[in-house]
Amino acid sequence: MREDMRKKKGCIFCEIVAGKAEGYRIYEDEYSMVILDINPFTQGHCLVLSKRHVPWWHDLTEEETKSLFSASRLIARKLKRAFKPDFVCMYARGRRIPHTNIFLVPTFSGDLLDRFFNALEGAQEFPNRIGPEKEKSSLKKTADLLKSLGNIEEKARKRMPQGKG
Repeated sequence: MREDMRKKKGCIFCEIVAGKAEGYRIYEDEYSMVILDINPFTQGHCLVLSKRHVPWWHDLTEEETKSLFSASRLIARKLKRAFKPDFVCMYARGRRIPHTNIFLVPTFSGDLLDRFFNALEGAQEFPNRIGPEKEKSSLKKTADLLKSLGNIEEKARKRMPQGKG
């Protein structure tokens, strides 16, 4: 992978990966790095970063994806052991800083994240709040559409010029 593709000027996560900005590193492999979040929701809140600058997680390579999720699993187990949370919340967003990162947050019953996700789950249970997606015909159409796309990974590889990616 060319060095110029690994980082983007002005991205704090790229700066941390390059060692040009401080980060409390707790794990690293070829494709991923795990650091403590400097604005944690709870003690132990970590960020699992792609070393390559990729704004959206679904644009990662297969190897990068495996690395991020393996690192997430490893660190979640460490968080469970160290802080004894009820569970470790995992979510990926990338909106505030457009560089793939996964939040791992030790979460306890009744804390902020637990209440937030309980509210989201509660909204799913009330069809009149969601709209037509709850209707079986709409769900079937959505499932059929997604299945009809086939293996988009294979299609993308065929379109990609040799030596790229």
